[in-house]
Order: sequence, then C-alpha cells, then structure tokens
Amino acid sequence: MKISGNAVRIGNVIEYEGKLWVAVKTQHTQPGKGGAYMQVELKNLTEGTKTNVRFRSAETVERVSLDVHPYQYLYAEGSDLIFMDQSTFEQITLSRDFVGDAADFLQDGMLVNVSSYEGKPLSIQLPDTVVLTITEADPVVKGQTASSSFKPAVLENGMRVMVPPHIGSGMKIVINTDDRSYVERAKE
Repeated sequence: MKISGNAVRIGNVIEYEGKLWVAVKTQHTQPGKGGAYMQVELKNLTEGTKTNVRFRSAETVERVSLDVHPYQYLYAEGSDLIFMDQSTFEQITLSRDFVGDAADFLQDGMLVNVSSYEGKPLSIQLPDTVVLTITEADPVVKGQTASSSFKPAVLENGMRVMVPPHIGSGMKIVINTDDRSYVERAKE
C-alpha cells in the first residue's frame, strides 16, 4: 500500500531501496526555506543496520503489512529452535542466532508471536514477562534493609539478575523480557 512520505509513523514497516525497514524515530520538519519533510530513522529488519532518510510530502513509499501468527515453542535441537503454528500445526525451525537473546527465556509450550513477510520469518516477540526459579542467591546481609538495595541472583536458565534482599534460592520470580529486570515475586 502506497503512503505519502510525511505519513510514515513509528512502527511502520516500509519497503525502501528493495529492503524492509521499520521506522524507529520520526520528526516532521518545516524549514523556513523550502518544503516540509519527514526525517525518519529506519532500521533494517533482516540486517539490523540503521539509516536516516528524508521523505518529502510529494514522495510515496510502499508500506508493508507483516503477517503475525501465534506459535508455540516446542524444543531445541542443537542450535535450532522448533516452533509450531497454532492454527495450521505446521512446524518451523528458527536458528538461535535469529531469535537472539530472547532464546534465554523460551520455555516448553510458551506462546510467542512470529512476524513474517511473504512466508519468511522476520522477528519473534515473547510475552512481556516470564516466571523463572532462582537457583542461587546471596544470603541476606544484616542491616541492608533499605528498599533500594538489591543483590545478585542466578536463575534456572543461567541468567544473572538483581533481586530485593528478601528473595532467596528456590523462589519463583517474574522477569521482564525486554530489559531482563526483576518485576515481582511470582504468585504461588
């Protein structure tokens, strides 16, 4: 679908110079001399590179619609991760490199959203939070009861996270998948 260059918004996926890009930042500029334009920072969906482009209102760009489908994580096989489409039950294999750091949070049966274009997967989106068990935590140090003090802990997936002093080994906690931070103690 063609849209005007000044109609590009954050999160829009566009085709530019034969590649797929997502708009990360936009800024409408109206200089004192000349026509207005939209300054857009684009991130390449396949390579991860960034570029800045100016679109005048007379220019048109191709806006792309991505297909987003729920997939269930099944298992890991070497460096490959196997997912199953929830509607067709077809399985797809994605490499651990493609999934990136998000692979640390995958749990058997977890539902994720896979965005694809013309049948080719482009990105994976995890749930906002996951529940993990602490395997190692430093003991509470007497006198450190201030609310701002945190201590390191190791989770069942090997990831290190900072937790409040009252959290100990064997407890289940909620972790934010975006910034890998402690959210709260999981409800039993």
